[in-house]
Amino acid sequence: MRPEVLRDGTEPDPRFTLANERTFLAWIRTGLALVAGAVAVEGFGIDLDEGVRTILAIGLTTLGVAVAVGAGVRWLRVEAAMRHGRPLPFPTLIPFLVVATVVAAATLLVLVTTR
Repeated sequence: MRPEVLRDGTEPDPRFTLANERTFLAWIRTGLALVAGAVAVEGFGIDLDEGVRTILAIGLTTLGVAVAVGAGVRWLRVEAAMRHGRPLPFPTLIPFLVVATVVAAATLLVLVTTR
């Protein structure tokens, strides 16, 4: 059974649908890696202040969840665009992930070097 958004339009070439699914799975892997990073930060007791570790773990988990949700939304938007012959939507996940990763990495770098 297909979601309502995918019931109308023309069935796209299966290769494009499968490529869209592979891209979705790549985004899901990215989200899982962020959550795994959160588990590593919190679970392995990295030598940081407990509050900082907790904030970093929560931030990585939140980012991982946001990427996973964004992946699902993106998959549906791309599938609908292909079915209706519209241009593909702008990948808003990419700039979001870039900014969030830079902020998280810079924060961790400052914390580690000033310790």
